[in-house]
Amino acid sequence: MLHNKFHLWDDSALLWLQNHLRRTWLTIFMKTATFLGNGGILWIALCIILLFFRETRFAAAAGFLALLCSVLVINALLKNLIGRDRPFNRIQDLIVLIKRPQDFSFPSGHTSSSFAVSTVFLCTLPFWFGLPALLIAFTIAFSRLYLGAHYPTDVLCGAILGILFGTAALYLLPLLLYASWMPEGVQMFFR
Repeated sequence: MLHNKFHLWDDSALLWLQNHLRRTWLTIFMKTATFLGNGGILWIALCIILLFFRETRFAAAAGFLALLCSVLVINALLKNLIGRDRPFNRIQDLIVLIKRPQDFSFPSGHTSSSFAVSTVFLCTLPFWFGLPALLIAFTIAFSRLYLGAHYPTDVLCGAILGILFGTAALYLLPLLLYASWMPEGVQMFFR
């Protein structure tokens, strides 16, 4: 019974977004946001840039680790294990505004990756950097709903898991960096 209520809520929320919020200018903006989340391209680029500065190297490495956790758990494991169809395959009146993704829907990989890295940035970098990263993560997550690629519960679970991956990366990275088997040159790079 509860399962059916979630499906009804998911379906009606997407149709409401489609019927009340979609505008040409906003669609362009949302397609751009989703593009930046494809393959974690924005987050990878930011982490690479942050590696060049000594004071942000830890944040970059933790961001990479969080992103890796997200990709492995979400895209390689959970999506295939759960096998939830995309909303545009189930909701007859829903119009998808991007090329139809071929993988499964639950949970949202774009959202998980974005929240994983933005959580790291929010916790390790100055507020003026961390807060915009979090706002970008919210925008990417919302774009997945707006464009018809995911259900709200896909995005909500993706965000929660992403926050957990980001938090885990912050605790795991020091253990990895200073493990006895880690080369001293790597350890020095992050000091």
